[in-house]
Amino acid sequence: MTQTFIYRSKMPAPADAVYRFHAEPDALERLTPPWEKARVVSRTGEIEQLGSRVTLRLSLGPLSKNWVAEHTACEPGKMFRDEMVSGPFHKWKHRHRFLPESATSSWLEDQVEYELPLGWLGGSFGRGYTRRRLQRMFAWRHKSDF
Repeated sequence: MTQTFIYRSKMPAPADAVYRFHAEPDALERLTPPWEKARVVSRTGEIEQLGSRVTLRLSLGPLSKNWVAEHTACEPGKMFRDEMVSGPFHKWKHRHRFLPESATSSWLEDQVEYELPLGWLGGSFGRGYTRRRLQRMFAWRHKSDF
């Protein structure tokens, strides 16, 4: 079953500046919370190049897995989307939106559509855990300095 998670925050910068921060080549490294055991192992292209990919190595205890994400949509200054090609979820689509409010502020919205692995079993046991991890991760990401 597809789940949707949305995290929206007011940013103390114009939408274009927040977008540019997210478009920088090392943005993912800066936006990954220190407690997440994830590191970028390869990258092709940039977020504005459709089909570009990022590979992360995730570690959970003694286990590790690669997560490959592909950039599938981009409207410079407004939004971009990445989708999991392979990784720990059955499905993962992440849309980043940058919504103007004023000359000095904007809204950042992350929307994730995902399906946990293992069907109903994964959903039954992992739904709450996954939502708590997403809530914590995006709360940290949305407090990043611009």
